[in-house]
Amino acid sequence: MQRNDHSNLKFVKDSLKRFFPNSQAIALAIILIVGFFLITSLSNVLMPVFIAIVLAYLLEGVVKKLEHKLKRLPSVFIVFLAFMGAFSYFLFGLMPMLYKQLKQLLQHTPDIIKSSQAEILKLPEAYPQFISADKLRDMMFAIQQEALNYGQELLSFSASSVVGIISALVYLILVPVLIFFCLKDKSVLLNWFAKFMPRDRLLSINVWAEVDMQLGNYIRGKFVEVLIMGFASYMTFSALGLNYAVLLSVFMGLQVIIPYVGATLVTFPVLGVAFFQWGFSGDEFMYIVIAYSIIQAIDGVVLVPLLFSEAVNLHPVAIIVSILFFGGLWGFWGVFFAIPLATLVKAVTSAWPRLDDKMHTFDM
Repeated sequence: MQRNDHSNLKFVKDSLKRFFPNSQAIALAIILIVGFFLITSLSNVLMPVFIAIVLAYLLEGVVKKLEHKLKRLPSVFIVFLAFMGAFSYFLFGLMPMLYKQLKQLLQHTPDIIKSSQAEILKLPEAYPQFISADKLRDMMFAIQQEALNYGQELLSFSASSVVGIISALVYLILVPVLIFFCLKDKSVLLNWFAKFMPRDRLLSINVWAEVDMQLGNYIRGKFVEVLIMGFASYMTFSALGLNYAVLLSVFMGLQVIIPYVGATLVTFPVLGVAFFQWGFSGDEFMYIVIAYSIIQAIDGVVLVPLLFSEAVNLHPVAIIVSILFFGGLWGFWGVFFAIPLATLVKAVTSAWPRLDDKMHTFDM
């Protein structure tokens, strides 16, 4: 009995030593676990702080470039004022327009669904051996009810909620203030946080350096891709006379943030609006389909390889799994940051120390 206990204890020690071969690995594990716990448990309370930290990190790259010509404080002021100008335009110029068009689109959603339903219900007549009219009618009714429910929820979202309005006001005031001080006092805040970190953190610093480089490439590329896709879509949709051109172009820009999934989701509103406006038989509808396909093809064939040539390569399965996993944990923000978080996971697994330098592979 004692021999079995000794064998089990030795097995546990060997396993722990294999996963944590040195103190640096233990320090990195502690940082990751504590960070995950703090973000998960305090995300609702400290969400303005987390948002401010992320935005300050994004603006830090611009500040560093200006520091080559100016000192830190003037650079921070210039970048912060530019950010506030862009944010003010988005809040007071673009948002009211988007809300108006979104409200109009949701009000017309039942008509769009009915028109689509009428066309789809013609399929059993053309292909009776493949599609049953009764089953298709039931399915279309269920889809219509779900779409109407989502539309009503979106129209009433936070409109009558005092808590939602107060939270939005708090965010609008606190987040810019926190961004400014995160940029201005970056070194002071980092030195303060360093006091709570493990002493033996060289591996953690190396991992962060890799993640920082990859995130910088990814974020810069995504920002440019969003602008190009949104602008190109707006010019195309406006030239073709498509309704809700501003709203749909914003959708086209934002869909690139969620790879694979975003392109699928944005197809329905774009083609749905075009169908409701012109119908399947109209030449304008085919022009929209062709233009939409060309824009998506240019994004996948030209923009992505050009903008992300230096960014980390993640397998499509890893991207989809990260979207599902982090989206399930943190909702919208989990989906939004799924790729950066997947990059962090890849950097940690790649840099994690092992007892031997040889990687054991197994034939599948």
